[in-house]
Amino acid sequence: MNKLYYKFLYYIGTCCLLLIFTIQVLAQTNSSQTDLAGEFAKIKRDLNAALKTNNRLAAAKCYEKIGGLFYYQAAYSQALDNYFKADKLFRAENAQLNIAINLNKIGETYYHGRQYKAAEKIFLQSLNIYKSLKNIHGIAQTYGFIGQTYEKTNARDKGVKYQQLALREYEKTNDKSGLAKIYENLGSLHEDKLELDTALKYFTLALELDKAGNNRIAQIEVINNIGDVYRKSGRYKQSLIYTHQAANLAKELNDQYQLGSAYRDLSKAFNLLNRNDSAYYYSEAGRNIFLEIYTQDNEKQMALLQTLFEIEQKDNAITRFENEKITNRVIAIAAGVIAVLIALLGYAIISRQRLKIKNEQKLHEQSQLNLKGELELKSKELTSHTLHLIQKNQLLEELKNKLNAIVKDDKRDQRKELKQLLSLISMNHNQDRNWEDFRIVFEQVHEDFFDSVKKHSSHLNSSDMRLLALLKMNLSSADIATMLGISQDSLRISRYRLRKKLNLPEGENLGAFVQNL
Repeated sequence: MNKLYYKFLYYIGTCCLLLIFTIQVLAQTNSSQTDLAGEFAKIKRDLNAALKTNNRLAAAKCYEKIGGLFYYQAAYSQALDNYFKADKLFRAENAQLNIAINLNKIGETYYHGRQYKAAEKIFLQSLNIYKSLKNIHGIAQTYGFIGQTYEKTNARDKGVKYQQLALREYEKTNDKSGLAKIYENLGSLHEDKLELDTALKYFTLALELDKAGNNRIAQIEVINNIGDVYRKSGRYKQSLIYTHQAANLAKELNDQYQLGSAYRDLSKAFNLLNRNDSAYYYSEAGRNIFLEIYTQDNEKQMALLQTLFEIEQKDNAITRFENEKITNRVIAIAAGVIAVLIALLGYAIISRQRLKIKNEQKLHEQSQLNLKGELELKSKELTSHTLHLIQKNQLLEELKNKLNAIVKDDKRDQRKELKQLLSLISMNHNQDRNWEDFRIVFEQVHEDFFDSVKKHSSHLNSSDMRLLALLKMNLSSADIATMLGISQDSLRISRYRLRKKLNLPEGENLGAFVQNL
């Protein structure tokens, strides 16, 4: 009955302990998620500002910090992505020291992601840069990383070699913290080789330096390792002392991973001592801690991814908004430019059209003036030609009258010659050549006149056309009779016949009709 009671109390105590631990983890997780989101958002803002100002060095450092956030959340793929972005920018700036530091971070990420060959390759690149810079601390640190990588690939002799190289470099600068880490690494290598006394020597040296430097976090792992060495060498009680010490320090410093490791080692030691209840208790406690750590890591990764997603969404929204603003601004400017171009084009077209119209008006006016001048010239020419014809015909008429008088004279000896002369004058008086010249000039002044006349009658002869032309010029009956070489009585008869051909009604004036054509 007492055994059952104590077992019941044992399980109740274990459950309470796990419940308290879970509550603490959840509280810490929520707090860390909030801090992580804030830190990530700040770095992201700094990164955007650096990218906008093309500050590549600042941008590279931001990518490196973001990579660190992912690294400590065990999101190694995302960490590498950002570390490599930083590497590209550091190389663009030829920042050799930054390149080497960042390469070691890349190597550590590969190392914890169990990609040991990739880690080794990166560490060797970093080592070459540190050597070219003669940076002793960087050389020592990188030697240590390479040694740890060889340890994981079971190349323990190479691992010891590089840890010894790291040890010599740290000794040059008397770096106590670095020396302590290398002593611990050497202890782990000799422990793996089951050289337990040598391992204990190096762990002890590491612990002394950590205590001297008050590095309590580093002490936990070293003390735990000392407990491991004692357990593996069969000194179980001594092992329990150191492992309990490591567990208590891990609790005090809230280092859950080291606490879980200590519980696991306590379980092993109690099992070897055949204290199975204690072994089971610490085994379950350790298992639950690692389960919580695993859960916590997943939650941290999910929280980080959620934070990233939200920030990315905000950044995308801001980017879209800014792009839309830029696009709208470009569209507005383009529309303004197009409107101005259209206005200028319209103005140019209108101006050109106005100029064209103005030029055409000027040409038309000039043409009208030229035409008017030509018409005036032709009219003067026609008038002059008409007067000349009238004068000529008058002269001919006078000559004719005189010659008739001579013919009537009794001087019979001149009569024959004078008759010939009179016949010649009468014949020349009726020649069409002068009338042809007159017609050409008349048609230039009065275009389409004869065509209009023909529309009224198709029976008009050349004599009718001549009379119509003289009537159009508004000459007197005497002048018309003189030009035609007929008497006024004959002219009246000709006018009467013309009216009949034109089918003019009784009472309509022939002169007015002709002037309207």
